[in-house]
Amino acid sequence: MAEGVLMPKAGITVEECVITEWLKKPGDQVAVGDILFTYETDKATFECESTAAGTLLEIFYNDGDEVPVLVNVCAIGTPGDDVSALKGGAGEAAPAAAPAEAAPAPAAAPAAPTGPVAQGVLMPKAGITVEECIITEWLKKVGDQVAVGDILFTYETDKATFECESTAAGTLLEIFYNDGDEVPVLVNVCAVGNPGDSTVGLRAGEEAPAAAPAEAAPVAAAAPVAAAPVASAAVAANPDAKVSPRAKMVAETLGVDPTQAAPTGPYGRVIERDVRALAQSQALSPAAAPAASAAPAKAEAPAATTAAPAAAPEADYVDEKFSAIRKATAKAMVRSLSTMAQLTHQHSFDASTILNLRKQLKANGEAMGMPNITINDLVMFAVSRVILNHPQLNATMPEENMIRKYNNVHLGMAVDTPKGLMVPTIFNANKLSLAELSIEAKRLAKICQEGKATPDMLSGASFTVSNVGSLGVEVFTPVVNPPQVGILGVCGTTTRIKEVNGEIKTYPGMNLCLSYDHRALDGTPASKFMKELCQALENFSLLMMK
Repeated sequence: MAEGVLMPKAGITVEECVITEWLKKPGDQVAVGDILFTYETDKATFECESTAAGTLLEIFYNDGDEVPVLVNVCAIGTPGDDVSALKGGAGEAAPAAAPAEAAPAPAAAPAAPTGPVAQGVLMPKAGITVEECIITEWLKKVGDQVAVGDILFTYETDKATFECESTAAGTLLEIFYNDGDEVPVLVNVCAVGNPGDSTVGLRAGEEAPAAAPAEAAPVAAAAPVAAAPVASAAVAANPDAKVSPRAKMVAETLGVDPTQAAPTGPYGRVIERDVRALAQSQALSPAAAPAASAAPAKAEAPAATTAAPAAAPEADYVDEKFSAIRKATAKAMVRSLSTMAQLTHQHSFDASTILNLRKQLKANGEAMGMPNITINDLVMFAVSRVILNHPQLNATMPEENMIRKYNNVHLGMAVDTPKGLMVPTIFNANKLSLAELSIEAKRLAKICQEGKATPDMLSGASFTVSNVGSLGVEVFTPVVNPPQVGILGVCGTTTRIKEVNGEIKTYPGMNLCLSYDHRALDGTPASKFMKELCQALENFSLLMMK
């Protein structure tokens, strides 16, 4: 049976993409992961990888065509397969298939017992880098009537929480994943249709041909089913196996090597049921069988060994799985520190001016129609003005040995949220007044803390500011957020002394820590930026007059 390849959704706001060039032609053999064609959105150019293996049977859109996202662009399978049901998009395959199979009477006979086929609803791809999403809550249950556009469930990525709308109308027949499950994108999450419709072939890893032999030989069916777990154990360990996080956790609990499991998940991934099948097969391995038959008294040995994991809850620790945001942060930080030549400069300045201004704004700002401007707002305002004089820092490195300098300041702002660190972008911060910048910063922070940020809000920054001064931090080393080349860490104030006209006086000092990529700029230009920034903060009133 032919399979369709969908036009990816390259960004949460992207609705259509333009095919720029096909790299494969009908008749070519393709494997999963092969590049089929390149396409572009309004922001960038991407490559589309094949999600199926076989012969490229037909191309539905040509170079230059504008294609809606999540619609089939081509068909892959075995020569002779019917592809008519795949034209027109993801949600239309099932209805189109019925007439196509009903036309030739002899060919329709084998499919007649299965009856009409339900429609699958895909897990959306909420961002170009998103590969898996976690279902947070189902809002519909099996048996409910749903219409196109109804909210079926909520799900979260490493950045935000979204709602999944139904792409089909009818009865919710079956749910394939439950609350808390981690689901690969563009995989069917549930089936919608009329009561009695078949859902065979819609579940990830389930193929219709596999069901046919089981029904063809009901008498022998019991033997293969019982032997299936044992067969799982025969798979040689594969160090490159793709293992889902849930499967890894279950494997640790059961004490098995997940790379030995036979993968049945999407795209060859080892999932939880594969690990459980492996554990069961090892428990029934030949080594255990003779012991049980030869010495009944020793038959309790397997039970004793399996009892060991049961003691785990009494251990003096709790295993907590990383959230999606925590995993993304960990990955980004490791990538940053392993691919950049990072170092940090620490500078300090007299914060008397901005602290006094903050007091004035707090006392009189509301009466003058000003928002609640914070110290961080003042620092970000100064950064947005000063960094334009230092273009090597207001920059990114989209690829090796190339720097992209920006004409405007797109300022990333680190925000602590209940789900983890997020960095929304204040676009064109250099064009905003102090009040406007403060309002935008608070708006973005609120959206992030509510878990409603979109990928577009969390990308595109040319420089980032991270402030932990309110937590009493005096000095720290912020980590650059790739592909940016710099990040400013803002610390708290401490009482210091200095000589003024021969007298020793105290003043509130504040540290600023700049981490930067030494590949993109040297220490002298980095230090010049910090010196000018400190001077601007010490003379903030003059900065606002420029």
